[in-house]
Amino acid sequence: MTNAPRIRQFDFDGDYARIIGLWQTIETGMHIGPSDAPGEIRKKLERDPDLFLVAEKNEEIIGSIIGGFDGRRGMIYHLAVRSDFRRQGVGQALLAEVEKRLKEKGCIKCLLMIFEDNETAKKFYEESGWKAAPEDLVFMKMFI
Repeated sequence: MTNAPRIRQFDFDGDYARIIGLWQTIETGMHIGPSDAPGEIRKKLERDPDLFLVAEKNEEIIGSIIGGFDGRRGMIYHLAVRSDFRRQGVGQALLAEVEKRLKEKGCIKCLLMIFEDNETAKKFYEESGWKAAPEDLVFMKMFI
């Protein structure tokens, strides 16, 4: 990728409003929910701040990814790239960096969820070496 963006760790004070702004522009596959509120993001940063990354170009945030690691399994959340920077390797760079960091923590299995109708995301992850796990059924419960 020519003129690659800078990938760095998320900084709450300087980045939170800009990240929410980016996420709000994502046309499909991204929903901002209660877990994206300031207090919830701060809790995430207390656990593993090195797994919340942003891609930046000309001091503008153009992408994000959140990784999580519970000591046993990894998770990927909110991989987002600004529409005018898609298909330029930004998403792939973010994913590769968070995968590297998860492996360094000892993660051997990582999961992610996408909406069933998000064909673009399916293709992206398959091309990145991920595979669907149809034998797994995800359950959810909200505590709010």
